[in-house]
Amino acid sequence: MLIGIRRGRTERRPRRSEKVTPVKRFMLLGMLSVSVLACGPDERGARDGGDPHSWARPDEVAVTHLDLDVTVSFERRRIHGEATLHIDNLAGADELWLDTRDLDISRVRLHPAVDEVVWSLGDVQPFLGRPMRVEIRPETTQVKIEYSSRPEAAALQWLGPAQTAGGRHPFLLSQSQSVLARTWIPCQDTPAVRMTYNATVRVPPDLMALMSAENPTRKNDQGVYEFEMPQPIPSYLLAIAVGDLEYRSLGDHSGVYAEPEVIERAVYEFADTERMIDVAAELYGPYRWGVYDMIVLPPSFPYGGMENPRLSFMTPTLLAGDRSLISTVAHELAHSWSGNLVTNATWNDFWLNEGFTTYFEYRIMEQLYGRDYSEMLAFLARRELLETFDDLGPGSSDGHLWIDLAGRDPDDTTDVAYEKGYAFLRLLEERYGRERWDRFLRDYFERFAFQSMTTDRFLEYLRKELIVDGGVPDEQLQIEAWIFGPGLPDNAPVIESGAFAAVEAWLEQWMAGTPAPELPGGVWSTHEWLHFLRSIPRTVDVAKLAELDAAWALSASGNAEILHAWLMKAIVHDYESAYPALEEFLTGVGRRKFLRPLYEELARSTEGMVRARAIYEKARDGYHPVASATVDEILGWPFGS
Repeated sequence: MLIGIRRGRTERRPRRSEKVTPVKRFMLLGMLSVSVLACGPDERGARDGGDPHSWARPDEVAVTHLDLDVTVSFERRRIHGEATLHIDNLAGADELWLDTRDLDISRVRLHPAVDEVVWSLGDVQPFLGRPMRVEIRPETTQVKIEYSSRPEAAALQWLGPAQTAGGRHPFLLSQSQSVLARTWIPCQDTPAVRMTYNATVRVPPDLMALMSAENPTRKNDQGVYEFEMPQPIPSYLLAIAVGDLEYRSLGDHSGVYAEPEVIERAVYEFADTERMIDVAAELYGPYRWGVYDMIVLPPSFPYGGMENPRLSFMTPTLLAGDRSLISTVAHELAHSWSGNLVTNATWNDFWLNEGFTTYFEYRIMEQLYGRDYSEMLAFLARRELLETFDDLGPGSSDGHLWIDLAGRDPDDTTDVAYEKGYAFLRLLEERYGRERWDRFLRDYFERFAFQSMTTDRFLEYLRKELIVDGGVPDEQLQIEAWIFGPGLPDNAPVIESGAFAAVEAWLEQWMAGTPAPELPGGVWSTHEWLHFLRSIPRTVDVAKLAELDAAWALSASGNAEILHAWLMKAIVHDYESAYPALEEFLTGVGRRKFLRPLYEELARSTEGMVRARAIYEKARDGYHPVASATVDEILGWPFGS
């Protein structure tokens, strides 16, 4: 197994100032092999490789390395210090273009030094911020920017002690994806650019700082932490977390960080991580990032997981106590190949990250827990995907895999990139055979490692390396319909689950009068329970729900997935006995996957909207800006404006 062995990480290497050697220049040209047009983001978005969400012009001047030296101030809710951008002036340009949003820039210097540095900030654009233009010279190798983030920086969430598990210390977490890195670091905030980085981070001495880099495993007395990320990454994988944290090893290649009150639960829940790493490497090549650590964040983290290299961020809603929700670990681990290693060039190509990762996730779960288990995951996801298509409506361009997101916030996404992308890759597997498909995919990750990929470029490679002599004609695959058309084409793979057929039979019996305690719920997996709950028809009366709740304590479930599915039914049927649990859930959990559908369902009725707004007024300050922006739109925040 070709995975880097963990070094002792309580000592740090000296920081280095990198120069662009001929070897690095060759790597850089590979990273920038996708053409990026030198135009404003509002002018981009067609299938030309341009990024509609960045002002950067990396085909002219590219950032290759970041040296970050910052202080984290909880009192001011700011990160302030200096970002030194090492650049390669590929075109002999006289200006560097960067992305910023809600940053206070105080000083700019160049190396080699010049007497006067001219720089400016452009006009504000919604969710994109402001372009930053710095005049440089052909010989300029570094641009040093002194700056401060603002308290409202959308990537950063500042939690008070009461919002943490321990209740004694504050907590800071970041979420840079998709275009939020620019809210805490001036950078070329496009996935088409990759850079290495070093950082010095100063925090209160009773807290530990972590980043998407080589990390310490215990606190030090000074509160000063040094970080190195030697592999080049896109800006959306820049990450920071600061809090009262402990570390536990899960094996030679992985570990987990969490607050002391949560750490042992996390160790138990993620015990299979080492096995997942082994399976993933056997499938699609060596793990290229050294170690695979995770951090369990406070409940306000807006996602199930975030694939920050060397430190995946995880929601505490995964800690079900029975290891039933660890497919998220498999998903974030899979991103170490699809996304972190081979990266979508723009957010229009998002499916190249998430469709591949979802496919990889299911393959890991199949290898570890069997085909029946992975098919249950795929079946549930297909059902949700079809519901998404119904919500989007026939012909919606949001049902395409490649989407033109120019002028739109790329964080406003659905499960189409994930599950339609998975279905397309599964189709290729079924048509060409698993052995040949696995060989193609392994070669793909190796061939394009540490590069960005567009949809058109992938399709060209697919046709050349798999389709041209694979015995299945292009038109039979319906590639154009899959990538650039809505919905699921009629050749979509069929997903069946024998376990779910048995669940459906029990649902019919319960509907016909079988008492709820006689259901075999005690031996059902989380996925079987989810299928049962989601299949309950609208015609079921409240008395039946009350009986089910009394038998299986669903309103008190400690499994966030099951509780969420149950609360959705409670809202639909106006099952008032579950409303205290609903309010507790919405005020205690910040995961957007759960929040969006619950608030949307409440908002369908006048009474529900009143309830939703009352809850949201209590809960909003505890949500991450990514989540609150979504719910703001659903409920019309601020109310009464």
